[in-house]
Amino acid sequence: METKQTQISLPWKGGRLGLIAAAGGDRRLSFALCCATTLGMIGFSFLNPQIIRHTIDSVLGSAPLAAPGFVLALVERIGGIDVLRANFWIPALFVLVAALASGLCSMIRRYSSAEIGETIAWRLQNTLYSHVQTLPYEWHVKSQTGDIIQRCTSDIDRVRRFVQDQLLEFMRSVCVFGFAVAMMFYMDPFMSLMALCLIPFLFIFSVVYFKRINKEFANAEVAESEMHTVAQENYTGVQVVRAFGRESHEVERFSKSTRGLREIWVRLGKMLGTFWGTGDFITLVQLTIVVGAGILRSVYGELTPGTFLAFYTYCNWMIWPVRQLGRILSDFSQVLIAAGRIKDILAEEQESDAPEALEPEIKGEICFDNVSFGYREGETVLRDVSFSLKSGQTMAILGATGSGKSTLVHLLLRLYDLKEGQGSITIDGIDLREISRPRIRRSVGLCLQEPFLFSKTIRENLCMANADLSLEQLKGFAEVAKVNETVEGLVEGYDTIIGERGVTLSGGQRQRVAIARMLACMSPIMIFDDSLSAVDNETDASIRAELALHAKNATVIIISHRISSLMQADKILVLKDGTVEDFGSHEELIGKEGSYKRIFELQRGAD
Repeated sequence: METKQTQISLPWKGGRLGLIAAAGGDRRLSFALCCATTLGMIGFSFLNPQIIRHTIDSVLGSAPLAAPGFVLALVERIGGIDVLRANFWIPALFVLVAALASGLCSMIRRYSSAEIGETIAWRLQNTLYSHVQTLPYEWHVKSQTGDIIQRCTSDIDRVRRFVQDQLLEFMRSVCVFGFAVAMMFYMDPFMSLMALCLIPFLFIFSVVYFKRINKEFANAEVAESEMHTVAQENYTGVQVVRAFGRESHEVERFSKSTRGLREIWVRLGKMLGTFWGTGDFITLVQLTIVVGAGILRSVYGELTPGTFLAFYTYCNWMIWPVRQLGRILSDFSQVLIAAGRIKDILAEEQESDAPEALEPEIKGEICFDNVSFGYREGETVLRDVSFSLKSGQTMAILGATGSGKSTLVHLLLRLYDLKEGQGSITIDGIDLREISRPRIRRSVGLCLQEPFLFSKTIRENLCMANADLSLEQLKGFAEVAKVNETVEGLVEGYDTIIGERGVTLSGGQRQRVAIARMLACMSPIMIFDDSLSAVDNETDASIRAELALHAKNATVIIISHRISSLMQADKILVLKDGTVEDFGSHEELIGKEGSYKRIFELQRGAD
């Protein structure tokens, strides 16, 4: 049964900000609602100082009401200033209504921004995860797991928080600054110029700070990535750490990575402290100038008390956005770095097949013709390797470490592709590069020496390739792998959760469960990469006998260092330093001098 892979992709072109915009592209209505409610919240908030100003000057005081025409008309409809003086609760009610309206706009704004931020995070997470699934095997080999996890979690969360909070806060700050300056000039242009005299210095200081701190945030991202990698490797290899008594070494290694991260954040803290301290000083100087000028003008009767109070309120509101600019810029620098790290992965080229890639029904005839291959330029792992294997035959591969055994498997699975001039690999007479990768990988079952089992039940692990298999069918495959009795002896049988990487099972049990899982794929080509190394010779022979009966129609490749595991194969390929030293049956190979005969005699003598 074929499973359809679900992918979420973004119609993204361009830079880091374009990526974020593409992730939230269909939330334009929510964004428009955020903008509208932001303006409403600011507008209603700015009404209150004006209400209080006119209440102090014209209701409590005797100054004539100098307000826009619609305000004068409203006051007249109520009954004039005398009615307001007699019913002081009416101005208070106006203040309350404006505050409630502002609060309602703020609530809607928060709801809308949360929807936008969470949608963008959800899209980025699914897009990034889906993209990583289709990246070449070579990319995964070069990349660090901890770094990938950080990009899929912390970096995306940083983008979410910025979009959800700081982006709208930036828009709010710009609007507040613009409204405040407009209201201040409307009330008193001279005082407005006094209030704005130090703003350019504060703005320039914020921009310079942003440029300096951007580099430190980039260093912090790298250091945090290294810390995640060290932790992930330690948690994954906990058995090796305990076996070699390396706990103190690993603690020191982790401490070194966190010490570097701590030093970076201490430097960042000092820079932040300098910025906020200097900003606070400039702000206080600015307010001192405004208060001093306001008092002098009030003493000389050029400024009413209500106007001075409203002006001071707007001045505070005007300074606050400029003060926020540094924080928004620092968060923005982090987001640019995080988005850049996400973009770097999404920019990696995915595995892809030509539109005319074939989807044949594979029977299992394999032919390697003068295959030479190296993972890097100038490196040769395989040289002129040639052999052929008919459908239904079994071939064994023997060779020392580094002789190229696993490379053969990588090439057969198209984890790597041959280039021009490196020979050819065919399956059923079709060049491997002309067959789609999904078809090849569904047709080639692979069982590794160190099998990876997921932290699920045994039944779920066995059903990885085919979810429609019944329990009786799974038991049949487990019988072939000689693991059914072991599984049924567990408390919950096939519904037993085996822990991360199958940690609750022994090495031999994990290998046998992996063999059963591979058999459940019912692939026409089966590869056993030293997958019986953790079982004893008797169990090894029993499993091989069952496999010979069960997989008699499948093409089987067995990689092993045990001659007893190889000798029953139809053909045996002996590799030495990436070349074919010998190829033939067991009887043919022990009849002539070579590595196979020498190893056979050594192992027979040991037995």
